[in-house]
Amino acid sequence: MKKSLIATLLATAFATAAVLPAQAQNIAIVNGKAVPTARADALAQQVAKSGRPVTPEMQGQLREEVIMREIFMQEAQKRGLDVTEDFRVQMELARQSLLIRELFAEFQKQNPVSDADAKAEYDKFAAANSGKEYKARHILVEKEADAKAIIASLKKGGKFEEIAKKSSKDPGSGANGGQLDWAAAGSYVKEFSDAMSALEKGKMTDTPVKSQFGFHIIKLDDVRDTQLPKFDDVKPQISQQLTQQKLSGFQQELRAKAKVE
Repeated sequence: MKKSLIATLLATAFATAAVLPAQAQNIAIVNGKAVPTARADALAQQVAKSGRPVTPEMQGQLREEVIMREIFMQEAQKRGLDVTEDFRVQMELARQSLLIRELFAEFQKQNPVSDADAKAEYDKFAAANSGKEYKARHILVEKEADAKAIIASLKKGGKFEEIAKKSSKDPGSGANGGQLDWAAAGSYVKEFSDAMSALEKGKMTDTPVKSQFGFHIIKLDDVRDTQLPKFDDVKPQISQQLTQQKLSGFQQELRAKAKVE
């Protein structure tokens, strides 16, 4: 009798152990159909990737979301919506999108942008953009005679800022006393750039400078070495740009190798 009781208890324990893993694999049973826990896990991974913490409360919301999706899916299947031509086409497009995303993700994982790559790109940019920056102001008028009259007035003690506000046709700088932001000489049209860079700090042009916009009177306020952002400040943007360049090259390579008839 005693041996029979022990055997019964052991058999019950083994049966329970066999059932528990199967139950753990499912998050719920909806209308008799098992809903795998993996669905909630997949949603949790998406939430985590977005930067949001997966809290116990969130786990409960995800469980409810998975259950509701199963209910809606069963109803759609009951109505035959999963066998329509439109559904088949949409499923194929979704399958393609997922596969392409996985392909690109695998490529980026196998071809990461190193710190050395980003630094080399930064050095190239710094070399191309080194030099001087100029802080200038100008007065723009349509007629050369008006420009000459303004120069004469300035030489007699007229205030550059006041005349710029009153007479300049440049809507951007005129209201600000003719003031322009710090910029490299190459940022301006050639006639303006040549005249500005030839000035000494604090001086203005003695004659009107003609450009496609009209006639300028230019005053140079200051000059400094070009101020470039620090590498660490722009490293994320550089790395992202290089990543996109690599991916674009990979896409173009595949297109070039493909036999399209």
